[in-house]
Amino acid sequence: MANRGAPFDRPKKPLGAARLDELALAYVARFATSRAKLLRYLARKVRESEWIDENDAMAACDAVADRMERLRYLDDRQYAAMRAGAMTRRGLGVRRVKAQLYVDGIAAEDSGDAIDAAEAEAVAAAVGFARRRRFGPFATNRADDPKQRERQVAAFVRAGHSPALARRILALAPGDEDALAALDAEAALD
Repeated sequence: MANRGAPFDRPKKPLGAARLDELALAYVARFATSRAKLLRYLARKVRESEWIDENDAMAACDAVADRMERLRYLDDRQYAAMRAGAMTRRGLGVRRVKAQLYVDGIAAEDSGDAIDAAEAEAVAAAVGFARRRRFGPFATNRADDPKQRERQVAAFVRAGHSPALARRILALAPGDEDALAALDAEAALD
């Protein structure tokens, strides 16, 4: 079996501004991304290669990102709305949405509408999380063990929901259709 060399043993491939532009175009064609994520990707490609252009590599990365924004291949506001909506539909709470948008490099002015939409859907997302995990009204039998109840609350909190909302959902008896309908009606009003 051939021994593959470590990354530092291999010669670095040359990289110029034109190739950097091609890499960026392929990246935005394949992934929905933010400006900060694209810049991280391009900076990594520059680190992994030998820069051969006379212009500064990071200035070239910024120029490529600017070009992608002008062409409307990058839109942080739209990316934030898409990402927050997907996370909310998966049952994740507002705190997780905020944290992910921060990690993705979305500025506060671009993420405001997306966070507001996630806050409006907070109860529906928590109910969806409970349904997926079979907690509270979706369980087969009531969790009477306090340790199990606290583990379930901790799961809600890790998913980005408030402990008060988690306890409110977990207090519902399994199969209590009236309480669940009231909770769904509240989620529809929010």
